[in-house]
Amino acid sequence: MDIKINASFLPHTDPEASLAFYRDVLCFEVRLDVGYEGMRWITVGPAGQPDTSVVLEPPVSDPGVTDEERRVITEMMAKGTYAFLNLATPDLDSAFEQMVARGAEVVQEPTDQPYGVRDCAFRDPAGNLVRIKEDR
Repeated sequence: MDIKINASFLPHTDPEASLAFYRDVLCFEVRLDVGYEGMRWITVGPAGQPDTSVVLEPPVSDPGVTDEERRVITEMMAKGTYAFLNLATPDLDSAFEQMVARGAEVVQEPTDQPYGVRDCAFRDPAGNLVRIKEDR
């Protein structure tokens, strides 16, 4: 079986703020920006990796989501427990410094984890956790 990851989805609460974070802080390319009925889906991805994308989407665009589910999703996003993205880089310290210089909200500075990775963490404008691990 030949399968690859094409796209993952992360919620956004403010499309302009999320676009600025993924484009200007993480330096992702903007691949698609689609509006429909007052909502907006923005597809971004790392330069040089055209087959891997992240779609920033309205968190409750599915018409089958109940009011209670919307409330829970909104609360989880505010706490940063709803969605996350794991990235990797060969130079974690440099990536961390660049993200801080670009104004990213730091959750965790570069740390050697007891489970064998060295990583750091940031929060995007919607509350999603973005972890970056060092490739070793």
